Amino acid sequence: MKKVLEGMPMTLAEFFTFDVEPQQPRVFYQAKELPNLGNDQIKLLLVGTAHERRDIAILKEHYEPGADTGPDMLTHEGQEGGVIIAGSIELTVNNETRVLGPGDSYYFDSKLPHRFRNIGQQVCEIVSASSPPTF
Repeated sequence: MKKVLEGMPMTLAEFFTFDVEPQQPRVFYQAKELPNLGNDQIKLLLVGTAHERRDIAILKEHYEPGADTGPDMLTHEGQEGGVIIAGSIELTVNNETRVLGPGDSYYFDSKLPHRFRNIGQQVCEIVSASSPPTF
């Protein structure tokens, strides 16, 4: 989906919230208000969808046990970073792989091939940010 939208002047967030009533920009959001841009295995909950011009994308990510962004490494413009809140995640960036747990963090150039996999037995929660927003 992300690849398809690269050729269109629309972000992933705009695509998934296209028919939602326009909202006034706000400061606070409740958990139940965050749209899921992912799926059942990998939830990508986007903060701040009501802002017309977001310079960063802030996500609360949930990876179910066994969830994987896929065998094809991800690449896109910008930079991203995050902090693991609960569980663990195996993160591969370029040719380097690490298993990160609660309190661990990452930051990298998103043009580098990368992949996220939950190899643990519990849900992994991450709070992340990327700029420019690709969601």
